[in-house]
Amino acid sequence: IKAGTSVVANENGKPSLTRLGAIAEQIGELNRRGVEVIFVSSGAVGMGKSLLRKQGRMKMSFEELQIDSAQSEGHGVSPPTGGMYKRNSKLTKSTGSFSQLLQLDERPHTLADKKGHYDSACAAAGQFEMMNLYQSLFSHTDVALSQILVTQDDFANEQRLDNLSYSIERLLSLGIVPIINENDAVSANSGYTDENVFSDNDSLAALCARSFGAEVVLLLTDVDGVYDRPPSDPKAKLLPIYTMNSEVAIGEKSAQGRGGMSSKIESAQAAVAPGSNCNACVVVAGSDLNSIRAILGPNPKYGCKGTLFVTPGSELEKQAIADLSVVESDANVSDEARIAATSARSEARKLQAMPYQVRQDILRAVAQALIDRKDELLAANAIDLEAAERDGVAMVLKKRLKLTDEKFSSLAAGLRQIADLPDPLGVVKNKRELADGLELSLTTVPIGVLMIIFESRPDSMPQISALALASGNGLLLKGGKEATHSNAALHRVIGDAIESGSGGEIKRDIIALITSRGQVADMLSLDDVIDLVIPRGSNALVSYIKANTRIPVLGHADGVCHVYVDPSATAENASKLVVDAKIDYPSACNAMETLLLHKDTVQNGVAGSTLMALRIAGVKCLGGPTAMKMGLTDIAAEELKCEYGDLTCMVEVVESMDDAIDWIHKYGSGHTEAIVCSDDSPAGEEFLRKVDAACVFKNASTRFADGFRFGLGAEVGISTGRIHSRGPVGVEGLLTTKWQLRSAGINYVAEFGGDNPTKTYTHKELM
Repeated sequence: IKAGTSVVANENGKPSLTRLGAIAEQIGELNRRGVEVIFVSSGAVGMGKSLLRKQGRMKMSFEELQIDSAQSEGHGVSPPTGGMYKRNSKLTKSTGSFSQLLQLDERPHTLADKKGHYDSACAAAGQFEMMNLYQSLFSHTDVALSQILVTQDDFANEQRLDNLSYSIERLLSLGIVPIINENDAVSANSGYTDENVFSDNDSLAALCARSFGAEVVLLLTDVDGVYDRPPSDPKAKLLPIYTMNSEVAIGEKSAQGRGGMSSKIESAQAAVAPGSNCNACVVVAGSDLNSIRAILGPNPKYGCKGTLFVTPGSELEKQAIADLSVVESDANVSDEARIAATSARSEARKLQAMPYQVRQDILRAVAQALIDRKDELLAANAIDLEAAERDGVAMVLKKRLKLTDEKFSSLAAGLRQIADLPDPLGVVKNKRELADGLELSLTTVPIGVLMIIFESRPDSMPQISALALASGNGLLLKGGKEATHSNAALHRVIGDAIESGSGGEIKRDIIALITSRGQVADMLSLDDVIDLVIPRGSNALVSYIKANTRIPVLGHADGVCHVYVDPSATAENASKLVVDAKIDYPSACNAMETLLLHKDTVQNGVAGSTLMALRIAGVKCLGGPTAMKMGLTDIAAEELKCEYGDLTCMVEVVESMDDAIDWIHKYGSGHTEAIVCSDDSPAGEEFLRKVDAACVFKNASTRFADGFRFGLGAEVGISTGRIHSRGPVGVEGLLTTKWQLRSAGINYVAEFGGDNPTKTYTHKELM
């Protein structure tokens, strides 16, 4: 990683603590992940100038101070343009001027020569200052540092290069970050010609990468990357990848440092040239405090940054170019989503204005189409399943991906159940008389346009579509790539049914399937046309969406469900319920993940019988701290809060029901919690009352937490939030309200105010 002067220092020449602190923090993160980092840093000369200026001024007479200030006003310190000065005792007296520090040799110098010697002194003074600063910053990240100053001879001489390589390798093996810089005190910034091994820290970084076997180089600069024209040009376009065919117009270089963009391009090309172990170099903005994380970190939330250079003709170059061509050829996903959202809202408004019978006819048409065209849908699903097997998709995802005859029958039954429900729109929730002849009512209306993002769950599409249609909402769907063919086939079947069921009055545009290869992040920015996001998928997906959008999000990130076995439960009841909660559908979010056993169940045999039933059913039981001490399990759980999603669960023993509830509140996700007890035990009602979760059950499997089983017909998801909707979200969860005010004759506020009001408020509740 190379940080240029424009990154290290502010415009006034002083170190940028903000940028340097961010660099130190990010290098620390890499170091803790076991990534070996070499840091090439500029800035010593700049720091040394401040020190020499301060010391020089301290030695000046008042008259010389005034003269020197006038000469260097606004330009720092400028060397004299001619004449000779021999080194003598004048420089040791307090009357020696600061400008005389530039004339430290008996022989004459050109302006460039004098500046070179001055930079040498600045570098010597500044190196100590720079390392002190880095030591302070990196100490907060627990990273050990070393300093290595190099010259061209260290790379040109084979023996020196061997010694240098050994030192670097040894330091990296111990987790120490070497900070490398040119030894300007010796070289005096001599490298400005093609014959030199390196002429600035960009080429030094490239040389270090090739010499020491680095795999990736980051050149941190003062712009976002390489542009096709000067970045100051409003039409300038950032190049995501630089190839031999890229055309670039170079603008003016930064006022700080020696390198410019042309230097960075040449250095990046040299770093990844054929024969180098380094296969990628990225030119990126050092002012972006997350640039290193974005490129080298594991979290995709920071996005793609900078300009990528790769080894010409390599597989990486082919892949990068292919990815770029896909992005450029496809419509931008946010543009597609915006158009689709607008069309969906238009069709939804038409639908809600029609009689409820139209929505019912559409729902029944969709239900029948799922049965009639089942073979077509299963064929498309088989393609996705084959690809999942070939690509090594996790077993949990493959189970969610698979469509079956049973699933289609269940889906069709659920859709017909929704169609048979009363009209959810226009329901009066509250009615109040404000005054004589003035009546206010609160009625249900659709939310507007919903966006559902789901992973490897194609059966989610009919459920979600049905609920959106029943509630008069427009819908945008973004499915996972692993279900591409299944989603496309389902969307086609549902769209045909919408148009046929409505007699052509409603277009299929009311439900849109977003198929562009763009990022979900683009869709999450459309808060002006999308009213609610409902993610259905992994913990990582839900957490990412919640953290990266201003659109309200309805859903849950975890499904860590518990079953607590009370001492009053029988062994038979506990075994049946616990096994069902775990094995009925292990990858479902409402499957049991943790079994909590009251300590007395260990004594009365209920615990042993229940664990035996789980093991016979093929469930792997991991132990919590107390369960391990009591010998109930052989393998300890690595985490006390975990959604396994397979035939694995954790078992723990608690002292009392209150301890069980405390455990649930600490390690649960607020999804679904259940107790097994005798019918007449007061523990059941107490558990229902005390546990804070979306669903709390007494003597019922956690698997009942489902929209279809609740009689909602289907669900768009299960919400663990506390606002708007909680638990399985059916039609009612997709509604909001609006106030309607009806007046008999004309009413206006002035009649109710002032010194002599003619009308008074009654505020009488009518329902």
